[in-house]
Amino acid sequence: MDLGIRDRVALIAASSRGLGKAVAEALAAEGVRLALCSRNENTLAAVAEQIRQRWGVPVFDRALDVTDLESVKRFIGATFDRFGRVDIGIANAGGPPSKPFAETTIEEWRSAFDLNFMSTLYLARELLPSMQRQKWGRFVAITSITVKQPLDGLVLSNAIRSGVAGLIKSLANEYAADNVLVNNVCPGFTATDRITELAATQAAARGVDASEIVRAWTRNIPLGRLGRPDEFASVVAFLCSERAGYITGASIAVDGGAVKGVY
Repeated sequence: MDLGIRDRVALIAASSRGLGKAVAEALAAEGVRLALCSRNENTLAAVAEQIRQRWGVPVFDRALDVTDLESVKRFIGATFDRFGRVDIGIANAGGPPSKPFAETTIEEWRSAFDLNFMSTLYLARELLPSMQRQKWGRFVAITSITVKQPLDGLVLSNAIRSGVAGLIKSLANEYAADNVLVNNVCPGFTATDRITELAATQAAARGVDASEIVRAWTRNIPLGRLGRPDEFASVVAFLCSERAGYITGASIAVDGGAVKGVY
């Protein structure tokens, strides 16, 4: 299926590895021009070059911290200088620490809020007005299935990512009249470095091997396995496309059926 977005411009946060990198690959395969950022300059540069060589699309990359508003502004300004516009924005950031409520400090709450909520807000504030003016845009937040079904030991993610989902729904309502579609995609247990880290943390807390944690997760997934990053990225690419022209304000789980709720 031709998604109809060749030569569009996508800005993707936290795109040097994991789900962000997979989304960059999926959009590059559709001929989308890319602006990529992450904190790790060397890893990001290697990913950008890999995508250029594989897909033949222009890629602009810059190392930055998405919790720093001025850095975000400069990156977006440089992207406009390079490509003239941004059609697609992907809000993404690493997950907060895995901890129960009683062990979570106030500073960790503030840090997680900056990382997951404020970074999304910064990107939305800087990108949505230009999308509104051009009467076309796609803004997608990558959050977690914790917005649909809270998970034990992930109180920071449970709380803060749910706030992101509320923001996304509000933005979808405000910008729909200008053909700017805003959605939230909620990955389940997907085979990324983040899952490896979570498994190791929970295994250490319980005194078991990390493989036991992963087996426990997969027993609760109807498909019986972890997801692949490219499976998740395909959903995001579709939401960024012309084919998804009637989808906005949605929170879509890509989780192998792990969420047990109806919605």
